[in-house]
Amino acid sequence: MQDCTIIGIDPGTNILGFGVIRVEKNEPHFVDMGVIEVRKEKDPYAKLRKIFDEVGAVCDQYKPTEMALESPFMGKNAQVILKLGRAQGAAILSAQIRDISVTEYAPRKAKVAITGNGAASKEQVCNILGKTLKIDIHEDFLDATDALAIAMCHYYNGCSILPKFSASNSWEKFLKEHPERIK
Repeated sequence: MQDCTIIGIDPGTNILGFGVIRVEKNEPHFVDMGVIEVRKEKDPYAKLRKIFDEVGAVCDQYKPTEMALESPFMGKNAQVILKLGRAQGAAILSAQIRDISVTEYAPRKAKVAITGNGAASKEQVCNILGKTLKIDIHEDFLDATDALAIAMCHYYNGCSILPKFSASNSWEKFLKEHPERIK
């Protein structure tokens, strides 16, 4: 992957997480992470406007070249996925008007990319991200770490040293093909 800045977004209608990494010489470096709180806003359309504006402000500040978003997943309530899709759409539009390319990843794919386990807990993802990026992350920032995980998933997915995350790949095959990655 060439040098770039990636913003990860964990869309939410009450709290939207973001995480920013900079890739230099094929190495990811932590830049920032945080949350955009919109739960105090009662008007659902005003929430979308705030998401659009705030994601835009983060994009303007860090000038990402790529956005990675967590795709919504179907839960018990169809209204929830509809609302998450709207929040995601506001973030996507904010990126698109800035000519930032957008890619979606399923939550499970991001967990596999970070921990090797699609059923990993948010705390496990947080701990591994902290070790990988050499930063201290407090577990109070789990919405932001989910977004950071999406950004790192995008980095891993575009990076030639790691396999694409498909059923045909295995860690054994990867380690055999890349012994230099074993420490």
